[in-house]
Amino acid sequence: MIRITELKLPLNHSDEELKEALKQRLLTDIKQYHIVRRGYDARKRGHILLVYTIDCEIEDDDVCLNLHAQDKHLHKAPQVKYQFVVDRITGEKLAGQSSYQRPVIIGSGPCGFMAGLLLAQMGLRPLILERGKEVRERTADTFAFWRKSEFNPESNVQYGEGGAGTFSDGKLYTQISDPHHYGHKVLIEFVKAGAPEEILFVSKPHIGTFRLVSMVEHIRSEIESCGGSYRFNTQVTSILMDKDRQVVGVRLKTGEEIATRHVILATGHSARDMMVSLYNDGVSVQAKPFSVGVRIEHPQSMIDQVRFGPQAGHKKLGAADYKLVHHAGNDRGVYSFCMCPGGTVVAAASEQGGVVTNGMSQYSRAERNANAALVVSVDPQKDYPDDPLAGIDFQRKLERKAFVLGGSDYKAPVQRVEDFLAGRASKTLGDVIPSYKPGVTPSNLIEILPNFVVDAIKEALPAFNRKLSGFSFADAVMTGVETRTSSPIRIPRGEDGNSINTRGLYPAGEGAGYAGGIMSAAIDGIKMAEVVAKDLMKI
Repeated sequence: MIRITELKLPLNHSDEELKEALKQRLLTDIKQYHIVRRGYDARKRGHILLVYTIDCEIEDDDVCLNLHAQDKHLHKAPQVKYQFVVDRITGEKLAGQSSYQRPVIIGSGPCGFMAGLLLAQMGLRPLILERGKEVRERTADTFAFWRKSEFNPESNVQYGEGGAGTFSDGKLYTQISDPHHYGHKVLIEFVKAGAPEEILFVSKPHIGTFRLVSMVEHIRSEIESCGGSYRFNTQVTSILMDKDRQVVGVRLKTGEEIATRHVILATGHSARDMMVSLYNDGVSVQAKPFSVGVRIEHPQSMIDQVRFGPQAGHKKLGAADYKLVHHAGNDRGVYSFCMCPGGTVVAAASEQGGVVTNGMSQYSRAERNANAALVVSVDPQKDYPDDPLAGIDFQRKLERKAFVLGGSDYKAPVQRVEDFLAGRASKTLGDVIPSYKPGVTPSNLIEILPNFVVDAIKEALPAFNRKLSGFSFADAVMTGVETRTSSPIRIPRGEDGNSINTRGLYPAGEGAGYAGGIMSAAIDGIKMAEVVAKDLMKI
């Protein structure tokens, strides 16, 4: 197969025009072709182009490559089919031995369930322990919180099957390097579980919350059919180790102990009690930079018009997104994060007495507003005490202040951009209706955000307006606070995946500081499943 990249065609091209463009590019007949990636170039709003990466089957690859030797956008297609490090028969033979101890995975978010899926497909019978509920029950609890303020600290946006990503836009793209094409394995499994096939080729694939729920269920069914198992409402409180700091098991909140020599720690970025437990047990933990700020909402129609002009609303473009970055004068990075086109701002608290915001979209991205986190970088070396866990307290204080400012009933404090820039509290709201549930309270976010965050955002808003006209218009709404952009800690691991001072503990995903989103977390889960499988084969 020959891969063509950067093939640009008009937005309304036909299939025949695509085939003809391929033929002209390669100067040979094409037996069949496969779209690897489709994005768009919207730099000229009146002339938006679709940009393709396509694999083509032709008569003779070498002749074609020699003919186009100077074309940097034409090369041999890479092999992307996933190759297991342990075949199923070998894995089942190992797992059938009487002395075999099953690998344990703590957490069933994207990192945990992909690690579990890989280990199960290799016949290694993983056990997945999840402190929250299965995804359908969890969804009911989460919606009860949003609609009735009925908060369950063990079943919410952060805790439960599917992880925090279940209540999000379901974005499936990442900027991490993926030389082994693990990402393709993730997407293939997601499609098998019910995700739309277009995620295999669109440049910024997403699924949406409702589809994620059923997809997570299908993956659980696949894991169980391959010999893996789940235990819900099962909180791990500590990792058991021998005198040489080799993992020998885990202890549950009930006091029960489960013997194992391989623990994949995939708890997510909000399992604060687990972070404290690991630190107290002597596991190496480091402070890590993260970011805090607010969610900002605009009319989606405005974003569409600014980004796409007369072609706004075209079905191949969908709802427009954006990505903005500014380096403020106080030496802080300010950036948009987790942008959700046509979505809602959601309550994402995991502790009583705290308000946390996040963004969510359905697959259709058809809601009135666009929203994104607008956040400022936090530096552990200058923003809080020299303590690996101090970032948790930094986040928690902001969340509790937001809770009080919102009315101490899980309503969120909100402020119009015009009022924020003027330094005054909002008394009423304008054209943009906040989407956050359980509700909002017009407030002054300056009262709860650190000064360096306020100063950086005040400087960034006009700068972003120059890049995206209307971004800082008066009635745009800011909702506080956004604190869970990433984990405030990193649990360092060696090249073999083990914690640097605790053998048999495999820190993984967002909670351990190795991922930032569904896709990167799922990829990290695959990596840790592979190192665990290889180590199991030595026993």
